[in-house]
Amino acid sequence: MPQYSDLPLRDLDEEAALRTILEGTAKETGERFFAALVQNLARALKTHGAWVTEYIEDRRRLRALAFWMDGQWISGYEFDIAGTPCEKVIENADLVHFPDNLIALFPDDPYLEPLNAVSYMGMPLVDIDGRILGHLAVVDRRPMPEEPRASVIFRIFGARAAAELRRLRAESQVREREEKLRRLVDSAMDAIVEFDSDLTITLMNPAAERIFGCPASEVCGRSFGQFIASESRAKLSDMVRDLGAQKGTRRFLWIPGGLRAVRGDGSVFVAEGSLSCSEMQRSVFYTLILRDVEDRLEAERKILSLTAEARYLRAEIKQLYGSGEIVGQSEPLQRVLRDVREVAGTDTTVLILGETGTGKELIARALHAASRRYAKPLIRVNCTALPASLIESEFFGHEKGAFTGATQKRDGRFTLADGGTIFLDEIGDLPLDLQAKLLRVLQEGEFEPVGSSYTRKVDVRIIAATNRNLRQAVREGKFREDLYYRLNVFPIELPPLRERADDIPILASAFIKKFAQPMGREIEPLSEEAVSRLKSYDWPGNVRELQSVIERAVITVRDGRLNLERALPEPPSINTMAFVVKAPEEKQSPVRTVKELEEVERANLIQALNATGWRVSGKDGAARLLGINPSTLSSRMKALGIKRPA
Repeated sequence: MPQYSDLPLRDLDEEAALRTILEGTAKETGERFFAALVQNLARALKTHGAWVTEYIEDRRRLRALAFWMDGQWISGYEFDIAGTPCEKVIENADLVHFPDNLIALFPDDPYLEPLNAVSYMGMPLVDIDGRILGHLAVVDRRPMPEEPRASVIFRIFGARAAAELRRLRAESQVREREEKLRRLVDSAMDAIVEFDSDLTITLMNPAAERIFGCPASEVCGRSFGQFIASESRAKLSDMVRDLGAQKGTRRFLWIPGGLRAVRGDGSVFVAEGSLSCSEMQRSVFYTLILRDVEDRLEAERKILSLTAEARYLRAEIKQLYGSGEIVGQSEPLQRVLRDVREVAGTDTTVLILGETGTGKELIARALHAASRRYAKPLIRVNCTALPASLIESEFFGHEKGAFTGATQKRDGRFTLADGGTIFLDEIGDLPLDLQAKLLRVLQEGEFEPVGSSYTRKVDVRIIAATNRNLRQAVREGKFREDLYYRLNVFPIELPPLRERADDIPILASAFIKKFAQPMGREIEPLSEEAVSRLKSYDWPGNVRELQSVIERAVITVRDGRLNLERALPEPPSINTMAFVVKAPEEKQSPVRTVKELEEVERANLIQALNATGWRVSGKDGAARLLGINPSTLSSRMKALGIKRPA
């Protein structure tokens, strides 16, 4: 690790710093430029690290183009900006400096503590239109005091980094446009032929090769006159001469009556076409676009055939939408699917209720797929994952300049879902002030984007989901009663996995197939013992937990058999057998009632907790003593009403 004799930015030699960075980057471009920039920037400012990133706006992530830390390169560095000092740089669109206590200021940043970072300075790399392209930053393990000269130097090289990033973006855009143009020409259904004033062929696209029956490699450099019938040859020559004599921007014309063209095998066909003229390096070139009428009719017949096929396939999908990812045959699940079939064809608002991991999003997708809006988008919004300060903008969009960081106009999720469906997951976590605005959309189908004075009308079907008790939230004043009744028009309650035990082996088999095939594992069918163990577990995480357990079991498979011993969080009969063994043996009856088993379990848990000083987890915790998972012990304590005595 490099040694630093003094604090970063202190006693900065501006001329030496500028010379160090300029000399290190003067001959470099692209990736080598960014590598040289951050390496020399860290040396010049005497910081432990420096990096330059590009901003992935739609994912709100930063990807390092070069990251120099402790004298070595860190590759593949990409992170979410939420809760990081870099988020402040992006939001403020200006230089940000945190001279000390960086970890305390950003406790949710998972990357600062491993770096032992104390101070930070960063600035955005901005495009000419104000859009943020990325950012440049330095970080240190010591305080980084304010130093105006360092800020000036930092801004200079931030501007250099931004210019290089803009140059790379421009080059990439040029290459992309050229590639798009090439694909456009190559994928065109019409024949495109380019020739010069002497009718010498310079380019022929694949469609022209097919129509004329000759590869471009054989005909380029030859006269195009041989592919035109004699009665049309003079017509084309006259048009080339007239078009070449024209001046101005309008140098194209339609060929009236078309041309009689000749294929390589000598057969003649009539083609509609247009002719255009362009100049390049003082040379004139002509582009002839031809369409075989027979090909057009064939294409129309094919379109009709494909349309009919697509209509048929949509009907098939509509009949089979319940199979797909929704797996199971139990009566509780069939009741849910019957509800889906009944309400899917309407625009009625649906509220999906159920525990975590029961498949609420799958039901929402099934509702959308079977609705009249299936051709329009299904937009998913997780109300818990959105930051409180941005949730209104995410919902309804914003105007440019509506708030700090709003560098351009942006459409919200409701606008994107116009004509389709919006799925509001975890609706119970929506802030109260947003609940009123959502109620207006439900009632009137309109809203105002943030920072806007105009009203936007939308036609959106709303499907909401939650694992919370919304009635209780209404009583506690955490959820609007009027919004609750607007959402609760057609509730669908998803059964937990423990209430559809017959589906567990079906789901488990589907997950085994899903995970085993990519891993190249051969797995034996589930044995009766394995099915019994899976059914006897309580599955607090429902289908999502079952999927995780099966994935672990496939990873740790032994001799083709699932390793449920390691995959399951606890032995399948832990709630009965384990506690019966530890319970006092006197006065036991051959068969105990459920209430008696709960009392035995409660007594055994309290005995274990007393023996460990009411420590739940850890090496000396009650969970280890009982041989169960700490989260399972906490869950059982809550279910049995066991609380630590005062």
